Amino acid sequence: MQVWRCGRDDGAAGDEDVDTEVIQRPPPEIRYADQLARLRDSDRHERPPGWALSLDAARRFVVGDDKLGVTRKFVGDPSLIDRALVTLATSRGLMLVGEPGTAKSLLSELLAAAVCGSSTLTIQGGAATTEDQIRYSWNYALLVAEGPSTRALVPAPLLRGMAEGRIVRFEEITRCPLEVQDCLLSPLSDRVLTVPELIGPDAMVFAREGFNVIATANTRDRGVNEMSAALKRRFNFETVFPIADFATELDLVETEARSLLERSGVRTPPRRDVLEVLVTTFRELRSGRTDRGDAMDRLSSVMSTAEAVSVAHAVGLRGWFLRRDAGSAADIVACLAGTAAKDDPEDLARLRRYLEQQASRRDGPQWKAFHEARNLLPG
Repeated sequence: MQVWRCGRDDGAAGDEDVDTEVIQRPPPEIRYADQLARLRDSDRHERPPGWALSLDAARRFVVGDDKLGVTRKFVGDPSLIDRALVTLATSRGLMLVGEPGTAKSLLSELLAAAVCGSSTLTIQGGAATTEDQIRYSWNYALLVAEGPSTRALVPAPLLRGMAEGRIVRFEEITRCPLEVQDCLLSPLSDRVLTVPELIGPDAMVFAREGFNVIATANTRDRGVNEMSAALKRRFNFETVFPIADFATELDLVETEARSLLERSGVRTPPRRDVLEVLVTTFRELRSGRTDRGDAMDRLSSVMSTAEAVSVAHAVGLRGWFLRRDAGSAADIVACLAGTAAKDDPEDLARLRRYLEQQASRRDGPQWKAFHEARNLLPG
């Protein structure tokens, strides 16, 4: 894998190969290359046309296989993985919907890596996304010099996925304008992409075996640009729910925070008692109910597991680089402000009430430190 580095004034080389360990977030096909290789070598089941693994091996790549040393990478209902893989083996696309931070993007990456060995054919949806960024564009210098030709054509993820028989990931599809979304209609229904500027056989790109689309949409943004009924019919919808079990969520936050801290040069693992305060706080502010069943104010901001991991990472960084310790519950308060005030200014007041009314009732030194640090909140 090649990483491009910008040129420097000291005359050092500008473009060079860099060890993938310096990449902040390697794709799963790089990060888990050894696990994918073991699964391929031991895979004795039938594979759908164009797939790198069978459905059974692809499932084990996501949910784990202790005998082969394959780690569990997604915490959720295993039957969701089964349904998603079956969908990808059909002519329908897969639509993953759910609350922000429920690991929809992670799941789409893992599924793409298992099915075709690559998760990097990605379209990031947004208000500025155009059809050129989805299908293809042109090298305008060659276009002017030679006219429309395959040499002047610049393939985008959709064209490449169809031509190479690979999975295309479309992140946050409902953030795109409706007319942009609908450029997927023909590729998903007829399995063909027309390039009207070309003539002859080059004007039609037919999808090879293995091609399909995984799209994601969070439930808070789905109404921004509602999908057309025609496009919805070309997807199977699967909902990714938040983690229901406290212990499971705590273990996940601890594992992910430990990994992030190690990559950040922090040599002290996160403290379990601090993470218990963090995860409890997130779950209660997310649900509007304490673990005792008492009703309380619910934050309008997204208090997802992914946000909890981000705060746990920040707590560890703050503790290590400022004091050379693992971080405390007081650091949680300092790191929570940016999470709680994203959508509604009133959320800071709700968080302050939580610290005053709920944290003060809990036992333990970390809960006491959490309560006493409420003055770190701005305002």
